[in-house]
Amino acid sequence: MGDPRFNRKAYETPKHPWEAERIKEEWELKKKYGLKNKKEIWKAKSILRNFRGQARELQAKLRYGDPQAERQQKQLFDKILRLGILEESNATLDAVLSLGVEDILRRRLQTIVYLKGLARTPKQARQFIVHGHIAINGRRVTIPGYLVRMDEEDGIDYYEHSPLADEMHPMRPQVVESQPEGQMPQQEAQGGE
Repeated sequence: MGDPRFNRKAYETPKHPWEAERIKEEWELKKKYGLKNKKEIWKAKSILRNFRGQARELQAKLRYGDPQAERQQKQLFDKILRLGILEESNATLDAVLSLGVEDILRRRLQTIVYLKGLARTPKQARQFIVHGHIAINGRRVTIPGYLVRMDEEDGIDYYEHSPLADEMHPMRPQVVESQPEGQMPQQEAQGGE
């Protein structure tokens, strides 16, 4: 059973530690999403494995006409739709089985902060989150691996008491307005004088 003070690992390590293809794939994912280490990929794979396992189990139960399976299927779809991993029009058990690890990694707070333009790079997005500069609906979140729900996505912004909340902060990415071709953006032109 184990000691309640010590949590179990939230992931499973690979069965074989030295597989060149898997190592290369993990390295590319780590670089693309600005992850700290491969453990974060393994956590995403475990979440995906959990969803897929539930979908396979439900497919078998639905074939035999289990009345509880309908409710469980609805709950699984509700959770996946709430997290924004699947669209509502594509919510089938086959779609759940075809999900990839990148579908989970795209819903991490770190990735969404970068895609919203609150940070210049995924690594900078991670740093802003860990240092407490990012908030969801006004509440500070310091976990880069937090899976953002669809209803929370619009509420992601800089924490109100953070120095980055000031639009003139030098580490904050500057929004470049579209300029006619041949002209430099305002800030770049001022810096060259």
